[in-house]
Amino acid sequence: MAYNLVKARYIKTDESGRAKAVTEQYLVDCLSKTEGEARIIEELSSLHSDLQIKSIADIRIAEVFFNNNADRFYLVNVAFITLNENTGAEKQTVTQILVQANDFDSAVSAFKEGMKQTMADWKIISVAETPYMGVYPAKLNQ
Repeated sequence: MAYNLVKARYIKTDESGRAKAVTEQYLVDCLSKTEGEARIIEELSSLHSDLQIKSIADIRIAEVFFNNNADRFYLVNVAFITLNENTGAEKQTVTQILVQANDFDSAVSAFKEGMKQTMADWKIISVAETPYMGVYPAKLNQ
């Protein structure tokens, strides 16, 4: 399975009662773009009758650390460090991990908690809040 970034557009009514077209981003864990599009339509069509899928693209996310009590998603770029035993040279492999958290500090904390079980050496390169409105993991029991 792989994550796909889906941009969905619909008409939203703001506080003043004006209708405005908005485009939001969602991540879907799926086998194909067709499955990802169908999944977003399934998840959002009950909320928005005028839903349109504007685009869908592969995105490289190695893992997602979910927190059902949080409403934002943070992208952590982490470098896994390996050492070449022959040359003694250090090599870094950068990976992206998505963390669901309420703020920057709790995202870093949740990331570190999620990494406690790993035996590899790693260091955080960057942490940034994403515009993702939701992340839908794979439906494995269908």
